[in-house]
Amino acid sequence: MRTTTLGSGGPVVGRIGLGTMGMSFAYDPQNRDDGTSVSVVRRALDLGIDLIDTADVYGPFTNEELVGRALLGRRHEAVLSTKGGVRYDGTDFTLDGRPEYLRSALEASLRRLRTDCVDIYFLHRVDPKVPVEESWGALAELVAEGKVRALGISEASADEVRRAQGVHPVAAVQSEFSLFTRDFQGDVVPFCRENGIAFLCHSPLGSGLLGGRYSTPADLGDGDFRADMPRFTADSMAANAKLVDVVRSVGERLGATPAQVALAWLLAQGEHVIPIPGTKTPRYLEQNARAADLVLSAADLAELDALPAPVGARE
Repeated sequence: MRTTTLGSGGPVVGRIGLGTMGMSFAYDPQNRDDGTSVSVVRRALDLGIDLIDTADVYGPFTNEELVGRALLGRRHEAVLSTKGGVRYDGTDFTLDGRPEYLRSALEASLRRLRTDCVDIYFLHRVDPKVPVEESWGALAELVAEGKVRALGISEASADEVRRAQGVHPVAAVQSEFSLFTRDFQGDVVPFCRENGIAFLCHSPLGSGLLGGRYSTPADLGDGDFRADMPRFTADSMAANAKLVDVVRSVGERLGATPAQVALAWLLAQGEHVIPIPGTKTPRYLEQNARAADLVLSAADLAELDALPAPVGARE
């Protein structure tokens, strides 16, 4: 596995990470298999996919427990990332960036993850009711106490990242970034490059669309939250399948899958760009790992860059 640095002076990590949300939350919940998911996390470490990403609200809460179980005896091999700042009251999710809540959220995450420190702790969303500087200052205290090694911020604007950076170094930004979602490509991604900040791409395969596995809403399992996403309506999926065909044709020239092409395109955006595709399937994990070695030519990149925007908003 090729490697890069997680932020300026941060740990060395594999060029591709592992998102774990879908193992226990949101995607295809009827086919949840914790035993297989644990083996996928451990196999990821074998392959050099050592950046393991979770969050307290995935489950809610059960995903951190799963990751903690998977890392028993191997915690030292992982660069462990989790998130706080979204509160779940048993019914609804709300943003909460207050210092006292962030501290309590981290303490609970440490217990579920069975560790005394996480390598990177993300403010999951900026709470509009709390200045980002206030939330970030509280997280900086957790770094000083040795409970967190570095800080990240998720789905933030360039201005919010800049403001946080003025309080304490930002090691990473995590947002959706893929051939289908380029919202941050014009400002946040270059800002991160210029300031030594890693950019972690969640949903790098367009929530599965870029893998070519889904062509109609019927392909989604019962209870899959993607069924309510605008890009997964029947009309949107039919239109977006034409874009996936272009990605597939590039892959056919290179002996690669559409998903591998989509990941390779992200890797070509800069050494600071780290896709974290989620999977709970060993076969797809192995395929994702091999994408780190796929090199796209200038012509390949130009063809992919020219893809129009997909039909339907991302959420």
